[in-house]
Amino acid sequence: MLATVLGSEETSKDSMVYSYKHGFSGFAAKMTEAQAQKLSKLPGVVHVTRNRFYKPQTTRSWDYLGLSSSSPSNLLNKSKMGNGVIIGLLDTGIWPESEVFSDEGLGPIPSRWKGVCESGEHFDGAKACNRKLIGARYFISGLEAEYGQPYNSSENDDYMSPRDPGGHGTHTSSTAGGSFVDNVSYYGLGPGTVRGGAPGARLAMYKVCWRLDGGVCADADVLKAFDEAIHDGVDVLSVSLVADIPLYSEVDQRGSIPIGSFHAVAKGITVVCAAGNAGPRAQTVQNTSPWILTVAASSLDRSFPTPIMLGNNQSIMGQAMFTGEDTVFATLVYPEVSDLMVSRNCESLSSNDDWMAEKVVLCFASDYNQSLLDKGIWSVKEAGGLGVIIVRSSSDYFYSYATDFPCVQVTYETGTQILYYIRSTSNPQVRLSPSRTHIGKPVSTNVAYFSSRGPSSNAPAILKPDIAAPGVKILAAIPPFDQPTNEAYAFLSGTSMATPHVSGIVALLKSLHQDWSPAAVKSAIVTTAMTADQSGGPIFAEGEPPKLADPFDFGGGIVNPNRAADPGLVYDMDTEDYIKYLCAMGYNDSAIFQLTEHEIACPAKQPSILDVNLPSITIPSLRKTTTLTRTVTNVGPLNSKYKANVEFVSGINITVRPETLIFNSKTKTISFSVMISSAFNVNAGYYFGSLTWTDGVYVVRSPISVRTEVGSSSF
Repeated sequence: MLATVLGSEETSKDSMVYSYKHGFSGFAAKMTEAQAQKLSKLPGVVHVTRNRFYKPQTTRSWDYLGLSSSSPSNLLNKSKMGNGVIIGLLDTGIWPESEVFSDEGLGPIPSRWKGVCESGEHFDGAKACNRKLIGARYFISGLEAEYGQPYNSSENDDYMSPRDPGGHGTHTSSTAGGSFVDNVSYYGLGPGTVRGGAPGARLAMYKVCWRLDGGVCADADVLKAFDEAIHDGVDVLSVSLVADIPLYSEVDQRGSIPIGSFHAVAKGITVVCAAGNAGPRAQTVQNTSPWILTVAASSLDRSFPTPIMLGNNQSIMGQAMFTGEDTVFATLVYPEVSDLMVSRNCESLSSNDDWMAEKVVLCFASDYNQSLLDKGIWSVKEAGGLGVIIVRSSSDYFYSYATDFPCVQVTYETGTQILYYIRSTSNPQVRLSPSRTHIGKPVSTNVAYFSSRGPSSNAPAILKPDIAAPGVKILAAIPPFDQPTNEAYAFLSGTSMATPHVSGIVALLKSLHQDWSPAAVKSAIVTTAMTADQSGGPIFAEGEPPKLADPFDFGGGIVNPNRAADPGLVYDMDTEDYIKYLCAMGYNDSAIFQLTEHEIACPAKQPSILDVNLPSITIPSLRKTTTLTRTVTNVGPLNSKYKANVEFVSGINITVRPETLIFNSKTKTISFSVMISSAFNVNAGYYFGSLTWTDGVYVVRSPISVRTEVGSSSF
């Protein structure tokens, strides 16, 4: 087939990049646009798409989520810590020598495992893998084909092997399934025992991301990794990668993550993906396919208070990761042109600003481009500054790469107070003290500023993200870099860090409920999530200004693993249901075959996307009245009686029929209808509420999002 287009078998062989054969049939090859067009018209070719790129996106978090290893009754111990489950990760590689990948106490590798430990540059497969890290592969042919030249690993400070050069993959792997390591901290901050969510699980790394142009992961390589992972026998796939926001829905559905994850889920593999780090703007959430479990990032109840003493003896508390000594009282300056009162933001500071020498600088951050902010902070240090107080609305980010240099973060309110002090005295002074670790009240849980938000621009009727999990200042393993030991740990933030938290929890659930489908696992996680802070207060979503979190911020809520282990009811689905979703999205039979390799005939009447059996309800365009259906399966006590409870704003009327579900030995699955009507006569934003089924013990909560529309939408 390829030879027909390229002219000869030899040219065809040279052009070939990958052959996909385990989860789906296909190949990746180098060719021109004209050749791709010609190939797409050949008999037997269902679809041709071009290569594109994705980007990569603890000591407290597991106790915070109720998975303390000292509790015999929680999910961690009931599931034997995920023993027997295999977690695969598509990421930047792994540092196998880290103690978090020790296989001490683990039994034999599961007999179903078919993967390999591939050798390469500075990576001896025979020695690198063990009974914890049971597989490691790397995929780069797609990247090299795109750039038209071999990848130079030394120029990019990388390794042509599964070894992780930067730490992203090592961090996510240790978070998902790392072994116990005691007495870990980051230069004394966040001390405790570090481990993964499923310390009894096995890990397999599929390196698909490379240090080129800030980090890229080629479509062809990602798809090949999915293909091999399906063959190898993984149970969970953790994918902390996102693409750019698509301009058209078909772009997202035909990328390597939606296609690869579809085939993985069809084989019973749960796929957990990052929501993206483009928040707090709406419609920025990625990985929106309904078969994917999409994860937002939240904070946890840990902070690092850092005292700021002003020259007038006023004490203010900021946040930092400063582990050096108290600074002496030093001059506090604010970068502005005094005669014009024009201020310079943190990002504009330069190492040539010699006026910063021997001073502490107060500056306001105006750009959430982290690299620019990092550059500005480094400029203060390089110019001889003694420290920097950065004013920022988000509490997600702490500058933690130079713990001996104080970079203290404060809110706008606090920053304004400090600025007032500077302008009210002729000789403003300040002293900065080391950070300390604080756990518990009054620190509350928030959805992170950077976490991408819904609604989905790709499929507005599919709620995304699905769930939120800790992703702010997560302490986990990284490569040692210049340290003399293989043990190194760092705090990282991102939905990349939240994703392996959920992957680890999925591994525990898989170990406990081996017969649950990926949809059942997802449903259990979404319908049992926390919608209030552990102290009982509300959960806020960081932004400008912060607001109460809603389903577009955190899906069902903050993941609650112990309740997910015993959810009572689940909204289940299989491959046929996902294909019906594609029919509802308007794909024809040929397009669905291109995506799924399933030959089906969509019904003559296009099904409603609102009837996809998700554990959530989202109606992006409610005109008068809409009726939809859902089906629940009893996974709790055999004889159960559930009653419906609806919470919603006045003006949106929701009726559930039947209002009571009665399960017994013969009735394990029941369908119900939900009729939603609106009394509003204007195009408005979204209203939020919930539908909860409860028997007095179990609480099965589905988030609801509704936007009314009258006539033509103005949105």
